[in-house]
Amino acid sequence: MTEPTQGQPGPDRTGLRPRRLRILLTGMSAVGKSTLVHRLRELGREAVDLDDGCTTESIGLPGEVLWLEDRVREVLDGPQELLFIAGCASNQGVFRDDFDRTVLLSAPPDVIRQRLRERDTNPFGKTPEQEATVLADQAEVEPLLRQIADQEIVTTGSLEEVVAQVLAVSDAARESRAAHV
Repeated sequence: MTEPTQGQPGPDRTGLRPRRLRILLTGMSAVGKSTLVHRLRELGREAVDLDDGCTTESIGLPGEVLWLEDRVREVLDGPQELLFIAGCASNQGVFRDDFDRTVLLSAPPDVIRQRLRERDTNPFGKTPEQEATVLADQAEVEPLLRQIADQEIVTTGSLEEVVAQVLAVSDAARESRAAHV
């Protein structure tokens, strides 16, 4: 039996490399995806914000965000045993089967408005037009995300409460996998 390579989980009892867990954290702007990724990293968890080099604006529809599929594939194929991936894009459905769990992060419109106005880590959403776009997307896109999500977490509680709920999702995914081995 070969030794596992650096950073990759070793083979299981069958000698096969176990499938790695991928948890998608999705939702509209200002629901806390980037903040959550930052906190998960602080806690020593592997987490990627796809807004960091894995997205682009659509040429056809101004303001439409698309995942750069080759870059997202590289992230998904990474060596991490458990990886949290945050993002929301028009073409994310291409990767639906690559995620073990999809978590919809949500917040009420008044909270979204306040976060857009107060955040200093992302300039998007500061203009009235951008804010209106986010709220329109919330009304149109969020229900579609809700249909495919395994779980919804409302992010109006403390960051630590949201982190605990997200970690519970990953624990449940691990337990589910162990039960099916």
